[in-house]
Amino acid sequence: MPFQPRVAILVPAPDYEERWLPAFARKAAALTAAGLIVEPRAWTDPGDLAGHDLVLPLFAWGYQRDVAAWYALLDRLESDRLPVANPVPVLRWNSDKAYLTELAAKGVAVVPTVEVAALDDASLATARNKLGADEVVVKPAISGGADGTHRIAANDAIPPDALGQRRLVQPLMPGILTDGEFSLFFFAGKFSHAIVKRPASGDFRVQEQFGGRETGWEASDAAQALAVATLAAAPAPPVYARVDMVGDATGRLHIMELELIEPSLFLHHAPDKGAAFGAAVYGVI
Repeated sequence: MPFQPRVAILVPAPDYEERWLPAFARKAAALTAAGLIVEPRAWTDPGDLAGHDLVLPLFAWGYQRDVAAWYALLDRLESDRLPVANPVPVLRWNSDKAYLTELAAKGVAVVPTVEVAALDDASLATARNKLGADEVVVKPAISGGADGTHRIAANDAIPPDALGQRRLVQPLMPGILTDGEFSLFFFAGKFSHAIVKRPASGDFRVQEQFGGRETGWEASDAAQALAVATLAAAPAPPVYARVDMVGDATGRLHIMELELIEPSLFLHHAPDKGAAFGAAVYGVI
């Protein structure tokens, strides 16, 4: 009988409200088809992982709500020398969106970003001035699923949950409202597929829980080149990656986020339905 590696997939805590089982089923099916045995473990209390050949944090959804517990888990995975994909240093680096500044320093076109240690009217005005934008988006540096993300027009008050908090300030990119946000997926460094996510009318958030919708997209050469350059700037080559980008007023693409921890992979849009993803994961064991 051929060797069947055991893979622990980190999943949300039992009380996590967002629907994740359909996406889990797609990823688990791709991994099972590749010859892996899959077992879900809650990331908040995964238990003994020593008997697994690989740990995948693919559904560690909600980690941004308990950052201390998340970093403690990463420390444990590292100290126990457990095999993890993506590697723990990559996960730690990708947890805080300050990585956008590092990408920009390496010449990657990212959405212009100003980090503010404690957001107030004065610091917001300074950020707006630096960005040359009256309408901005503020978000936590450690965030997911658009948690705590707000669109703030010129005369809007700072939302209470952002006031006095560390926040990233970005211009509202025109492309998000006209063309949507583009996501490109890579497995073992090779391009797999792409989608475009569009917000509901009157919103700017593209996530499904806010009414966003996605369709398959034929990724342009410019989009693929930007994604490849972004992945090359990461601390190590990722096994799986989602590269999110959006256009400015001229249509030039900028990186919104590089998702290397727990991205939705939209495998139902992949031509091979996830075979490359399964092969990439199997290949690191």
